[in-house]
Amino acid sequence: MTELLDPRVDFVFKRIFGSEQNKDVLLAFLNSTFIETGESPLTEITVINTYTDKDSPEDKQSILDIKAKTVEGKLINIEMQLFNPYNMEKRTLFYWSEMYFHQIKKGENYNLLKKCVTINILNYSCLDNERYHNVFHLREDHTGIGLTDDIEIHVMELTKLDQYSVPMEKGGLINWLLFLKGIDTSNWEVLAMNEPMLKKAMDTLEFLSQDAATRMAYDARMKALSDEKSMIEGARAEGAAKGKLEGKLEGKLEGKREMARELLALGVDMSAIVKASGLPEEEIRKLLSDP
Repeated sequence: MTELLDPRVDFVFKRIFGSEQNKDVLLAFLNSTFIETGESPLTEITVINTYTDKDSPEDKQSILDIKAKTVEGKLINIEMQLFNPYNMEKRTLFYWSEMYFHQIKKGENYNLLKKCVTINILNYSCLDNERYHNVFHLREDHTGIGLTDDIEIHVMELTKLDQYSVPMEKGGLINWLLFLKGIDTSNWEVLAMNEPMLKKAMDTLEFLSQDAATRMAYDARMKALSDEKSMIEGARAEGAAKGKLEGKLEGKLEGKREMARELLALGVDMSAIVKASGLPEEEIRKLLSDP
């Protein structure tokens, strides 16, 4: 059997959920998400940025998240993150605000703004709890009353599914997330029985995995993601090392200043303080007026 592509790679994820042909798959996934939080199921969605064969997986400008719109005008953005891009919380708010902001033109009435929902599916853990699905709204700290329902952010962490086995009951978001996590295909039948539309997602993944052109594009995307991850981690390591070095240098400099202050207090000759501390005379004189 052909080795399956990883559905967690954003390129593959969009092929499965973001094409016009698989709009019903996306609708079923969204309904599993919203029903779990007590919301009414959607009846229809429009995929705004559908996947096309012109999309280039290695192109950093490619839009590999999924944007959809409900009949009522609610906007939904779904993003799959295989690697930790860091600052995910701020990144999420930034992209949510862009989606909210671009709904209306300058001068138009604010009441035209519709609810915007962000769904982040993460292949790493970032929240300090055991829940694999967390939902955020804008609430008052003491009473819990909502300021507005226009902001809704879902964070789904695949790494927190390790403690869960394949559920035996029908329906539920966990079936979709277990599929994305890459659960043993021998359990696919049970997942598809729980969530019938998962069968179409599985068939799509199998088809993509057997297509030579898709596999080449997949390899290109994996290389691009790996390079991006290396650059991010390299920059973080370099920044940490630089910060540590600067901290050491600043500490050493402060030690010299403290020595100079003590010698000044004892009335030691300026030339002797310069020689002992290694500080310029101008800086030592500055300590006299700014201790």
